[in-house]
Amino acid sequence: MRVRYCVQARAVENQIYTVIAGTVGNLPEVENMDVQYAQSAIFAPSDFEFVRDGMVGECNPNIEMVIIGDVDLEILRRQRQSGTVRQLKDRRHEVYAIKYKR
Repeated sequence: MRVRYCVQARAVENQIYTVIAGTVGNLPEVENMDVQYAQSAIFAPSDFEFVRDGMVGECNPNIEMVIIGDVDLEILRRQRQSGTVRQLKDRRHEVYAIKYKR
């Protein structure tokens, strides 16, 4: 869940779609990876035009399967311009400016 929450946060913070892909199943020839448990998912930036919970799609946990989700780059572009989460436009440039002292 730690990775999932971090990936969802990056989707909102960076206004991008994010994906987590876990390894599920048996890898008997790989040391320390003989049995894997995970859940894959696709996340949206979670603003008003996107799905409410920011979840584009997710797999069932611990089952080998493929997930497919539609991502709309036009909605993403519009939300970057006029969405409610606009930290890239609202950031304070003076805070990140490099100041040289002599």
